Amino acid sequence: MNEIRDNLSLKAVTLSMKPTMVQYETLFERHDANPILTGKDWPYSINSVFNAGATLLPDGSTLLLCRVEDRRGLSHLCAARSANGISNWQIDNEPTLSPDAERYPEEVWGIEDPRITYVPELKKYAVAYTSYSRGGPGVSLALTTDFRSFERLGVVMSPDDKDAALLPRRINGFWALIHRPMTPLGAHVWISYSPDLRHWGNHKLMLEARRGAWWDANKIGMSPPPIETSRGWLMIYHGVRRTPSSSIYRLGLALFDIEQPEKCLVRGDSWMFAPEAEYERHGDVQDVVFPCGYTVAPDGDTINLYYGAADSSIALAHGSIRALLNWLDANGHSEHGNERRHRQASGS
Repeated sequence: MNEIRDNLSLKAVTLSMKPTMVQYETLFERHDANPILTGKDWPYSINSVFNAGATLLPDGSTLLLCRVEDRRGLSHLCAARSANGISNWQIDNEPTLSPDAERYPEEVWGIEDPRITYVPELKKYAVAYTSYSRGGPGVSLALTTDFRSFERLGVVMSPDDKDAALLPRRINGFWALIHRPMTPLGAHVWISYSPDLRHWGNHKLMLEARRGAWWDANKIGMSPPPIETSRGWLMIYHGVRRTPSSSIYRLGLALFDIEQPEKCLVRGDSWMFAPEAEYERHGDVQDVVFPCGYTVAPDGDTINLYYGAADSSIALAHGSIRALLNWLDANGHSEHGNERRHRQASGS
């Protein structure tokens, strides 16, 4: 009888140790036509296309400013336009914005990963992009009204720095730029302020990479520009998990105060979008989903997320801003205690 009881107890312990299967909520639905753009679509010879900034034009059409890598390994930017944001893309017949190493030596090894913000005060689009210099990647800014001609402002954040976007309006009278400097202590998201888009200061730590075994340990970065909501700035950010063979780029969420964007209100504990499809898992760089842009539908809620897949193509996924906020409420935590770290980081 004791042996039967012992066997039953052992079975109960074994069952209790089995992982519970949880059906995770799907926040972004991949489009059936994915990938929507590949190198084969280009009117001139390239290696790959990925990591596109996105915006809606005045006529309601979608413009993607794509990172295009040539067969030397250097990148430039090329615009693609579509009436429905899905198909029948009209791609510029030549690079839209090319590196100009003579006038801008910081672009000698290419320009990459644009993020587009429409700025009503300027009546212009601001494009933040990575300029790859001999000293490493830095952040550059350019302004345009039509994505035909550009006013370059040059480097605004020196190497190593990338993953940048401008907020669409001033905060307390100053322009605000989110970016991701690299240091020996890690790669964290910062925000900096400027009176004129050229001179930047008042740098503040915005979001730290976690440590240890977390999915977003050691290296994070903003993905597309933050989404302004009634509750605050909603940021989709990427976390990089290093593995013995490579790295995995996944996406998470965080919410920031609308008038103090350096103040994180809620941060998700888990990732909410990760490489799963074949075109995301296999390519020039495996296991990467990397959005640089989105558009919002006329309903004000539907978000169309454009992302680079495995550094080889551009894909599209649809979600709901309301659902993202609800998910964050259910799967996040308040970032209390960050104010002390912000004061230390800014030297105040």
